[in-house]
Amino acid sequence: MIHTMIGLAAALSLVPGPAVADSSLTLTYQAKAVKLTCDPSGGGHPKADQACATLRGSGGNPARLEAGDSLCMMLYQPVTARVKGTWQGKRVKWERTYGNSCEMTRATGVLFQF
Repeated sequence: MIHTMIGLAAALSLVPGPAVADSSLTLTYQAKAVKLTCDPSGGGHPKADQACATLRGSGGNPARLEAGDSLCMMLYQPVTARVKGTWQGKRVKWERTYGNSCEMTRATGVLFQF
């Protein structure tokens, strides 16, 4: 009986758990681009852990990010930020133009700090 339970426990440990849905995004602004993967964090983003945490907080939707409270100069140098790929298996395509890079960083946090 004990051998049967040990054998059953060993067999159950080999059964894979639920698959983690893919989270792989390409982030771009100006002429810069980087790949960001989450769960586990990686890709070429220098702050991948923080960027993934930022996206988790918004359900993977950059439009739902909460803007910071830093001050930006009123200098108009438009910057377009883009996110394209998949977040937890769902397609993501987002684009927004900000008045300058400071406004973009205030709105998106570390997401576009590369």
